[in-house]
Amino acid sequence: MITRIVKLHFQEDKISDFLALFDQVVTKVNAFDGCKKMYMLRDIHNPAVFITHSIWNSENDLNAYRDSELFQSIWPTIKPWFAEKAQAWSLSTDF
Repeated sequence: MITRIVKLHFQEDKISDFLALFDQVVTKVNAFDGCKKMYMLRDIHNPAVFITHSIWNSENDLNAYRDSELFQSIWPTIKPWFAEKAQAWSLSTDF
């Protein structure tokens, strides 16, 4: 299994746009082949910072999602809304 963590820091005036888009796509991402679960966390001290946490069966499944039309419809939309460059980590579970 692969855990994918992505930190997204949005411009203040784009937070509601992001939340609306996330609400539209979360079910689709969770239904994507190979995705076990995806959810979002929000920084309690900086409400413009969000973390997406997703669990994938394999790196191939994660990459298939990243190459998908679904991802390609999300990322170009939200990228201009960032206040800082997104950070991402793909992690394995060692124990």
